[in-house]
Amino acid sequence: MIGICLVAAAFSLPLPHAQFTLAWNHSIEKIRWEEDYRVAGDRLRLVEARIRGSGAGMEPPEGAVLKDGAWHYVPPLPPLERLRLTRSPYVPDYTLCWDNTCRPLTALVGPVENAPLLEVAPCEIPQE
Repeated sequence: MIGICLVAAAFSLPLPHAQFTLAWNHSIEKIRWEEDYRVAGDRLRLVEARIRGSGAGMEPPEGAVLKDGAWHYVPPLPPLERLRLTRSPYVPDYTLCWDNTCRPLTALVGPVENAPLLEVAPCEIPQE
């Protein structure tokens, strides 16, 4: 089964989810940002992004559509090998959502100090 792994220097946490949303609040504007990903082979495909406002460096791109209070758009990015996340104790942590459930990364991998640099990558999930 293909899913995703959360990988830091000291650990790897496999999650059996091939679709997920990564969400966070902009550190200055405090506006929620969401990105939907799908595992496509050995890559992550960014399917859609949403911004719940605009501000410093957060202007909705051309072609974005305002729907349900958020700007929806599809970033023109090729599939990614992995997402590299830099976590900070000075802002709320990223949130990872799947199957209508959301959890802060702190709940999944521990405090920021234990894994300040984290990668999300497709991986093979062992069958139990």
